[in-house]
Order: sequence, then structure tokens, then C-alpha cells
Amino acid sequence: MEIRIKILLMQLMLEGALKFHASVESRKLHFFMNIGLALIGCLSIIFVIIEMETRMVTDMELLVTIRFTLLCYAACEAPLVLPLGGYIYGQNCLFLVNDWHASLVPVLLGAKYRPYGVYKDARSILVIHNLAHQGVEAATTYQNLGLPSEWYGALEWVFPPWARTHALDKGEAVNILKGAIVTADRIVTVSQGYSWEITTVEGGHGLNELLSSRKSVLNGITNGIDVDDWDPASDKFIPFHYSIDDLSGKAQCKAALQKELGLAIRPDCPLIGFIGRLDYQKGTDLIKLALPELLQDDIQFIMLGSGDPDTEDWMRSAESTYREKFRGWVGFNVSISHRITAGCDILLMPSRFEPCGLNQLYAMRYGTVPVVHCTGGLRDTVEDFHPFAEEGSGQGSGWTFSPLSKDSMLGALTMAIETFREHKSSWEGLMKRGMSRDFTWDSAAAQYEQIFEWVFVDPPYVG
Repeated sequence: MEIRIKILLMQLMLEGALKFHASVESRKLHFFMNIGLALIGCLSIIFVIIEMETRMVTDMELLVTIRFTLLCYAACEAPLVLPLGGYIYGQNCLFLVNDWHASLVPVLLGAKYRPYGVYKDARSILVIHNLAHQGVEAATTYQNLGLPSEWYGALEWVFPPWARTHALDKGEAVNILKGAIVTADRIVTVSQGYSWEITTVEGGHGLNELLSSRKSVLNGITNGIDVDDWDPASDKFIPFHYSIDDLSGKAQCKAALQKELGLAIRPDCPLIGFIGRLDYQKGTDLIKLALPELLQDDIQFIMLGSGDPDTEDWMRSAESTYREKFRGWVGFNVSISHRITAGCDILLMPSRFEPCGLNQLYAMRYGTVPVVHCTGGLRDTVEDFHPFAEEGSGQGSGWTFSPLSKDSMLGALTMAIETFREHKSSWEGLMKRGMSRDFTWDSAAAQYEQIFEWVFVDPPYVG
């Protein structure tokens, strides 16, 4: 049994490490310490941390928690013992902690290393990509984390009465992300707008007061995009290429997309797209509510996504009902996402909250005008169109709408549609301003380097 458990854990951990490696490499932040790969060399060390020999684990959530607990222990041990990049980092290093999955790292530094003089000069930065995911588990999970009992308060979490399962449920739990918010030396979110939103009751998911208390070390940095993969001048997934200096290929991409999906090939008809998960956060319920009224206009609409089964069924039904105007592609396909981004005139993103958002960045790079809910990273990256600014030459790269309602969204879409139809020069200005924006990782990396300098100015968290 002991051997089986260790083999199972090794498989799970290697899988997690490789996925983590892929995600970091795709963002081209090579200077961040790759704690995922560090795990591979540390497996022989970390299995002694949690005694699993006498019981079989069947709870998948517990397995996930154990997987990332081991990851965090490995991350703390690796700089001390492994030649990473050809040499051993030693104690004077920086841990970049991504979301709840790695959130035990700053807790471990404070609870198990610094009390013994280890990592006294190291620092940790917590990066929050989506506060809705916090790594909340039953209070009994704490005993599996290998932490001293006096540190329970750092992770302690109590569900409000309405969220408890029954009258006798005390709501006691542990919140791993909370532990990092308490103990990390600095906190970064993936946009400036989101760094403010998470300190509010509406956007804080129960952690707003704690995050407000750490405002002095809280910053927001907008993610970059891979401008090699997402380049309309060389994109291997689109049938025609174009650039800010020659937009003719975009009209050809639109015609090719209409033909591929069986829609009428009409360059004068506004083509609106949505790409994303089909869930409550992304506002797909608002699209369902607004679509009958929207399709009364002479437009075409394409949706690509997967998720909520009811929404997937609705997409199939809507395609049957509006055969001449609507297409719903259930699932996710990389090549079609590129072709929709290139071929559409307008990209709709009615997200309830959006920590950063990438699709609006891709859209602007491809000359597709975004219409977005005014929230988080969408608000930071999409500048509202003002036709009379800059001595009549116009300003802005799209439309934002607020509040999040059907009427507000339809109002913004109506303005976009009318501008597309009636004001071609203004529309071209919108396209070119979006295409000229700098959404590379170079800008984001420079901001991260500034945070790296700041984090070593103040003393580390010591508990």
C-alpha cells in the first residue's frame, strides 16, 4: 500500500510540475523561479513530510491539496540543495507564488524556516490571478499541512451561516490563499483595476478586509500576450495576413470565416464574436437574455466556448433558431479562436469580473474592436471611444459599459454597430489605435522588476 500511494503521488506531482512549467514558459517570464521543475528532484525528500503509509487516499480534493502542499515544500527546499540553472540559489532568493496552489510557500518561510535563521534574507511575492479560487478545505486538512499548531490562525476560515451545509455545521475551514495574503511580503494582481476591486465587498470574495489591510504592498500589473503567436502579419491559423499599414487581409479573413461557418458573405454586415468559458463569471447568461433583441438588427454573431451544459445546449438551439445569423461552436479550438479573432469586427466580453482578460488584448492586436463590461483588466485595457477628441480624429479603442445589464450592453453594442456602418473612417481609427497598443510582456516584465526591487526594501514577514 505504501509503494502504491507513493507511486500515485509521484505521478500526480510530476503531471502538476510539467503543467506549471508549460504555463510559465508560455508567458516568457524566464526569470521567475520554476518551482514546478524543482519538485522533480525533491520527491525523495518530501515524501517524509506527510505520513501516508497507513491509509489510502480516496478524496480527490484532498489529493489535490496534498499535491500542492508537496509542491510548496519542494519549492522551499530546492534553492537550498538543487543546482537550478547550473548553480544552487541558496537562501538569498525571491519566491514568486502563484495563486492558492503555491500559497503555502510564504507560510512555510515564516513558520518553518525563518525561526531557525534560514531564508532570513529571502522574500516572497503572491500573484493573484483570480481571487474566486482560494484553496478552501475542511479544518481537519490543517493536520496534513505539516505546520505548527500555533500557525492555524493564519489559515483559519469560517464560512458565513448561509454557506454552511446544515444547522450543526460550524463552518470551520482552512483557506490556503488567505495564508499567503497574511504572510507574503508583497501582493500583485494581474491588473490595476483588479487590485482595487479585490479590496471591495463586491470583489473581495470574503477577503476584502484582509486585502485592504495590506494595501501598502498591493499592486496590479496587466498581463502581456505572446506577440509571436498572436500576430496578424504571420499567424499560421488565419487564411490571410494583414497589418496596421495594410488592413485588406482582415476583410478577407472575415469573408473566409463567414464562408467556413455557413454565414452569408457580407462585408457590410457587422460580425460580432464571443470567445470564452461558458459560465456565470463570463456573463453568458446576459448574452442569452439579449440575443433575441440583438438579432433583430442586421448583424451576425459567433460564439466559441465550453462549460455550463445548459449554455452549450442553448448555443445549439440558438443556431437552429437563427440559422442565418448565429453560429455556436461548442468546445474549444485554438485555430478557430484565431480565425474568429481575425474575422470578427467586434468582440463582446460581458464578464461579471475579469482579473485581467486576454481576449480583448488579442482582439485589439487584430483590429477587432472590443465591447466589454467596465471591470478589472477590461476597464484598464479598453479605452472608451470618443469621436471628437484629438481635434476630431478620435480617441479610444473600444466601448465599455456599466452597469452589467442587458440594456447597458445592448446600448454599447448599438453604438459600435452604428459606428461600423456609418462612420468608416472612425472605425478604421479604432482598429489602428488598438493595433498600435503595446501589450507585450516587455512592459509587464519591467513593472515586475520594479516590484522585485521594492520587496527587498522592507524587512521580511516574520510572524
